[in-house]
Amino acid sequence: MASNMSTFWDKAGKYLMSTGVPYSPVVITKAKGTRLYTADNRQILDFTSGQMSSLLGHSAPDIVAVVQKHVAELDHLLSNMITTPVVDLAERLGRILPAPLEKSFFLNTGSESIEAAIKMAKLYTGKFEIVAFTASYHGLTQGAGAATYTAGRRNAGPTMPGQLAFPAPYAYRSPFRKADGSYDWETEMEFSWSMIDRQSVGSLAAFVLEPILSTGGILELPKGYLGRLRAECKKRGMLLIMDEAQTGVGRTGDMFAFQDEGVVPDILALSKTLGCGLPLASVSTTAAIEQGCREAGFLWLTTHLNDPLTAAVGNKVLEVVERDNLCQHAAQRGAQLRSGLLKLQQKHWCIGDVRGRGLLQGIEIISDAQTGAPGPDLGQAVSDRAMELGLSCNIVNLPGMGGVFRLAPPVTVTADEIEEGLRILDEAFSDVLSRG
Repeated sequence: MASNMSTFWDKAGKYLMSTGVPYSPVVITKAKGTRLYTADNRQILDFTSGQMSSLLGHSAPDIVAVVQKHVAELDHLLSNMITTPVVDLAERLGRILPAPLEKSFFLNTGSESIEAAIKMAKLYTGKFEIVAFTASYHGLTQGAGAATYTAGRRNAGPTMPGQLAFPAPYAYRSPFRKADGSYDWETEMEFSWSMIDRQSVGSLAAFVLEPILSTGGILELPKGYLGRLRAECKKRGMLLIMDEAQTGVGRTGDMFAFQDEGVVPDILALSKTLGCGLPLASVSTTAAIEQGCREAGFLWLTTHLNDPLTAAVGNKVLEVVERDNLCQHAAQRGAQLRSGLLKLQQKHWCIGDVRGRGLLQGIEIISDAQTGAPGPDLGQAVSDRAMELGLSCNIVNLPGMGGVFRLAPPVTVTADEIEEGLRILDEAFSDVLSRG
């Protein structure tokens, strides 16, 4: 086995091009449910749902059946040949989405859905400036990457014109404080909009955001924030684009995270969770915006536009989430996970903050209990130890913040699996801290 793995890594080093993401030392040979199985016969509990995508777990029987049927009968066609799976998915989304969202089309990735949404906003408004949070991650293609401020901006030359950064609501570290020390997001927002208004050349088209900033560190918008943001966008004639790649389809306890505040976006982009690990994304909007885009000459054509196979998968994912009441399940298991993380915070001084919603939780690691200084190295050590002990949990190390664990198990996770993951995390923290 050691010889085989040596050959594997030799081939990877010779033939795989690095894309800037370090490879995991673990080689997975099988994934089933919430479990990963390694080449050296270990089991790993997957608390990241793959790349935050395997919403129903790996190789979910319902999804396997749909893939087997459609790969044998109806997989891929000319992009202008719409099929029953595509219309069925659009109909189901139209029924689930709050009014006035009702028109959808289907793509492959989150980046592509944001690219399309940004182009729609520019065509509909006739303007070109795009605002995004400083802790944003919307993809790394040209338009989505220009609206991404957490990574990928260096050394590649100018981004698209008209990109404006809006301070992300980071309650744990924001300098905006009330007299009692609590987070003063209202004043911060006033300051942020004043900065946008000063920088704008008078062509504000859209604000694109995640309702919970995931790669940015599991930053949840304060209560009332989204409604106020929506009002400020309307004042300026801007569209609101919601990127629910990771929060959509039940993970936060609602079908869509924006429903918690009762604010409906002008354009909704789904991906990751909608395809349950397969490449599927959607863009949904209102009939009025669709008409405006059509009149302005909107064109979006790709090889896999409205593919039947992945559309059938998305339709089944939504069916299963509704059928099995998985939004409520995610809320219950999320409450269990959060309660366990708060207990770990009481036990381990290096856990500075616990935040998130439903089955998208984050814990921020600090290196000094008194100053709250970020602790990315400590966080990475805990993440590595957890993997050794059988738990996969993603650590995000970004400038200006501590390492933040993102915990996002499949929404089908059991109570016992949550407890198992918490036990492993506890042991990983204890082991790393005991080293001094």
